[in-house]
Amino acid sequence: MKIPLLLLLFSLLTSSSLAKVKISVTPTILSKSGDTVTVSWSNVDSPSKLDWLGLYSPPDSRNDHFIGYKFLSSSPSWEYGSGSISLPITNLRSNYSFRIFRWTESEVNPKRHDHDQNPLPGTAHLLAQSEEVGFEAGHGPEQIHLAYTDSEDEMRVMFVVGDKEERKVKWGQGDGEWSHVTVARVVRYEREDMCDAPANGSIGWRDPGWIHDAVMTNLKDGVRYYYQVGSDSKGWSATQSFVSRNGNSDETIAFLFGDMGTATPYATFHRTQDESISTMKWILRDIEDIGDKHAFISHIGDISYARGYSWLWDHFFTQIESVASKVPYHVCIGNHEYDWPLQPWKPDWSYSIYGTDGGGECGVPYSLKFNMPGNSSEPTGTRAPATRNLYYSFDTGAVHFMYISTETNFLPGSSQYNFIKHDLESVNRSKTPFVIVQGHRPMYTTSYENRDAPLMEKMLKHLEPLFVKNNVTLALWGHVHRYERFCPVNNFTCGSTWKRYPVHVVIGMAGQDWQSIWKPRPDHPDMPVFPQPERSMYRGGEFGYARLVATKEKLTLSYVGNHDGEVHDMVEILASGQVHSGSDGVSNVAGARFEVVVDSTFTKYVKVASFLVLGAFMGYILGFISHARKKNASKGNWILVKSEEHETLS
Repeated sequence: MKIPLLLLLFSLLTSSSLAKVKISVTPTILSKSGDTVTVSWSNVDSPSKLDWLGLYSPPDSRNDHFIGYKFLSSSPSWEYGSGSISLPITNLRSNYSFRIFRWTESEVNPKRHDHDQNPLPGTAHLLAQSEEVGFEAGHGPEQIHLAYTDSEDEMRVMFVVGDKEERKVKWGQGDGEWSHVTVARVVRYEREDMCDAPANGSIGWRDPGWIHDAVMTNLKDGVRYYYQVGSDSKGWSATQSFVSRNGNSDETIAFLFGDMGTATPYATFHRTQDESISTMKWILRDIEDIGDKHAFISHIGDISYARGYSWLWDHFFTQIESVASKVPYHVCIGNHEYDWPLQPWKPDWSYSIYGTDGGGECGVPYSLKFNMPGNSSEPTGTRAPATRNLYYSFDTGAVHFMYISTETNFLPGSSQYNFIKHDLESVNRSKTPFVIVQGHRPMYTTSYENRDAPLMEKMLKHLEPLFVKNNVTLALWGHVHRYERFCPVNNFTCGSTWKRYPVHVVIGMAGQDWQSIWKPRPDHPDMPVFPQPERSMYRGGEFGYARLVATKEKLTLSYVGNHDGEVHDMVEILASGQVHSGSDGVSNVAGARFEVVVDSTFTKYVKVASFLVLGAFMGYILGFISHARKKNASKGNWILVKSEEHETLS
């Protein structure tokens, strides 16, 4: 009888605590995603560092189906049994509630952990639950983002709302001067369309809302247009604007990166990417600096890192809206959007490559939340809609851009291979003298990529000859969460004056930090390739993005670091084929912030010493490594200018 008596006493104590602990939320009605709520509590007896606050949406979700959590100890006054936490929340088209739990060390379950192997908090002892928090009606659609279509005089706009009622886009050349209007097409997907856990389970699934898709047509070249999306009955968005493509201009401006993800103001089942905030901040700065020049964004795979936890897609689109509503946002598919155990194309040599990285999404959210040019698709082999946005191309200014899929069949005989071959052979080099190919998994990297070695071998065998034969200028890749630039290369050999090879650059440094450093460690002596091979011209360990500026005479690709928003590496390619790397003579194309200053603050630091502490940035990154060839290894038509070398601090 002792055990039941103890349980009764514990139950009474828990009930007493539940009745005693007070929790409140202000405000209870928000206008839009990103608005902040403050959760306050008091009367928590014997506060513990493991006491935690859970976020729930829908508000009636099971206790262990939270979307995120924060420990009460993040409040300065937590030890006194009271405190408050303020955090922005995203509109998930259902209300929120907040719950406080007690969790003890004895209850830690090592088998229930997050992506970083940290135990997830227990839910056995509920102390308090808040009233519901919601979003007001009539505010208009959210998650607005633009994209090109196959016509240069069009612009696509997509957005999300909570119902399928008719929505429109209205636009014109002045704010409020709506000379055109068109109805949006609407689609959605269901839980049954997901292919595996957690995407198809109650813990990962949340209603995705209704995805609306409209096209603004008959746009004049290089003109700023204003637009709103929504309806009279449900509300209109705030006015947004963009500059249309100009088919008569040879100027190209783009911001390119891979593997960005999204940030959340709470911990959740997977690591989120705080550095994505800085990436978007600096790109928004650049967009504002270029004024009425046209530009676009290129995100080459591993988009939101939702991996089956659907609310992270909502966070991602909310986070990018400040830029994606102003310039087209283009994507290609990565492993974390797609890969699942039963994916249709999985040859014998690929079993170490294609796994469960997609979290059971099997490309469905990616395929419906974006709508890229072209009509590429592959069946999923399930009830899920076909996977789209796999490969396509377009021209803007002096550059022909091609996007490919490294997750679906690209071997000879496949529809994708045929597309790549025909597209490269059809480029009008008098109109677009520069050609850039982009995909997720890299053809070249000196990071630890043994798992992807069979895939890289196939790419080198079947795709590299097409790139070389058709004089591809740049090949940009993600997947490796670092920056690395190669010499003009073919079959691991740098080019010469009579051989013009593509310059490969890995640009997966926009947010995700799951990657080995550019230095061998005692427990991992084989990662990365060390010493740095001759073909690898520059290795960077800092988060950031690539900025591209091109005319018919010259293309410049710069690596912008997130800790200071400055250029840390650059490659310049002339229409003649000559390649210069470093920061020798980059012209000021798009305003002061696009000017590369050789003797920057960063470079001055480099001149002082080989090993420096540059200080903490974004909280958890204590330093970065930039390792480039130190000697001037001129080879034919490529010239090394800038060199840097740093030890890592982490």
